[in-house]
Amino acid sequence: MSRVRSLNGNVSPRSKGRYVLYWAQTNRRVDSNHSLSFAVQAANSLRLPVLFYEGLTCSHTHANDRLHAFILEGVPDNAERAAALGIGYVFYYRRRRSDPNDILYRLADNAAMLVTDDSPGYLVGEHNANLTAKIEIPCYAVDANCIVPTQQFGKQEYAAYTLRPKIQRVLREHLQPVPSIRVKKRWTAAPPPFHTTVNIDDIPDLLGSSEIDHSVPPSGEFRGGRRQARRRLRHFLKHNLKRYARLSREPSARATSLLSPYLHFGHISALEVALAVQKYASGHKLIATEFLEQLIVRRELAFNFAQYGPRPDSLAALPGWAQTTLHKHARDRRNPTYSRAQFERAETHDSLWNATQRELLRDGTIQGYYRMYWGKKIIEWCESHQEALEIMIYMHDRYALDGRDPNTYANILWCFGLHDRPWAERPIFGMIRYMSLEGMKRKTDVDSYVRQMT
Repeated sequence: MSRVRSLNGNVSPRSKGRYVLYWAQTNRRVDSNHSLSFAVQAANSLRLPVLFYEGLTCSHTHANDRLHAFILEGVPDNAERAAALGIGYVFYYRRRRSDPNDILYRLADNAAMLVTDDSPGYLVGEHNANLTAKIEIPCYAVDANCIVPTQQFGKQEYAAYTLRPKIQRVLREHLQPVPSIRVKKRWTAAPPPFHTTVNIDDIPDLLGSSEIDHSVPPSGEFRGGRRQARRRLRHFLKHNLKRYARLSREPSARATSLLSPYLHFGHISALEVALAVQKYASGHKLIATEFLEQLIVRRELAFNFAQYGPRPDSLAALPGWAQTTLHKHARDRRNPTYSRAQFERAETHDSLWNATQRELLRDGTIQGYYRMYWGKKIIEWCESHQEALEIMIYMHDRYALDGRDPNTYANILWCFGLHDRPWAERPIFGMIRYMSLEGMKRKTDVDSYVRQMT
């Protein structure tokens, strides 16, 4: 299965095009990027330079200082790396709704062809569907999100156990580095007047001048960009890979990779992480099976769901048994119940739940094992299952650096039974898996985690 998909068929490249345009939507990086690699190959065959374009607009739902800062922090890395490889680079920051919103089309007017990312994630499908109505050059979408292309298997998988053997059969052929980029014609033109130069020290002023939500501050833990992503990967390999299998479900141990924000915004690729983990594990006689299961099988199961499943903001996306059992228990009494505002402010009776919410508010992530508990308790303390789903999505869309991502939506819906199996029946949950505070105390060091988040 090819990673490359034509969006408009047999359209010929513009004969007077000045460059091949690459629009980075979800893969905001230069290296280990199948999309950019395809654009460079096309440009080399046309004897043209490549122009890398990425943008950021104030008009997105929940646009705020946290999300914008993380993206802006990645811009200097991309600009520097593109220049070193002879690739043109344009970044456009639309700070006000009155600012122009047609920069992609202006750039496409001078392009021979356009290459962009193919992803079932937030807005990309809608953007790509609209391209061909406005752009009269060849448009290609390339899957650079997953190690095995998302469309490889052609249908929605029921759970990890149905996808895992399919991935294992083809993994070796896809688990290969993206070829190094070598352009035949370097970019020499000056950047256009709408290009936004970003220096790290200027980011507070850029944020302050933007019509976005300033009530959600940048993360206290994470800074965006490829250098930061590579630094976290190196730290994980050296300090945590050997502990991962034993301690990944002990949130206070901080033994996970902490790479989900960088994977979401494309500052690093799952492919290069997997290759680095394999190489390090082999050289240090470590077993990396559990980490690679999460990075490849579980993550790509989420992309499979986003590609072939129903909309993730509805309980109709759940398997039939889960919908049936939730419907049966829809009127079960909840006590206590909390409003969205109380959840948002971490004002429940449960100190562990409040700590997970404070981690989300402060850092923009929740450790994976406790995120499951976080979601289960929202189900238990909401007036309805649908309200619980809406609150979880709202919290991640607004605060999480890995929100609005196929992996996050699948993790949220897992709390309601997606990719899971029936369990013993109980109030509110029916046969959906239940998680208790007592269970968390038996399995994890709750007190240590709560102290970390105080």
